[in-house]
Amino acid sequence: MKPADALILVLFGLALYTTFIVFIQPAYFGITFDVRIINGFSNNSSLPLVVWCVSHDSGDIGGRALQERDDYSWTVKINPFWSSSRFDCTMKWDDKTKKFEVFRASRDRYRCGDCGECFWLVKEDGFYFSNNGINWIKNFPWM
Repeated sequence: MKPADALILVLFGLALYTTFIVFIQPAYFGITFDVRIINGFSNNSSLPLVVWCVSHDSGDIGGRALQERDDYSWTVKINPFWSSSRFDCTMKWDDKTKKFEVFRASRDRYRCGDCGECFWLVKEDGFYFSNNGINWIKNFPWM
């Protein structure tokens, strides 16, 4: 084999490997996100935060009654190229009710950061988002 042929073969192999790593491997194994809803109320020991969630892909994923600092979490695995995964949750506390998208692949693929953490902190004054569990940004109020 000539050196030029060997070089072409090596470059072709490198191109195939790069294609697998960049395109095929993530699509096959998927990208994983940790979605977590945290009860951040300061004093609701008698009234839990009731959370009920639905996946637009697989239907009802259930609900929880969360006391102070309890959380409800699940893992979402998406295909990075054509995923439309979406999770809506209804939150109820006292006489307040709010339904919103806690995870939408097209929005949260980048917003949830490199670690894939999509955290929601529910407080008396509204709903806060974080992609690291430390820095919280208020997204919207209860009403």
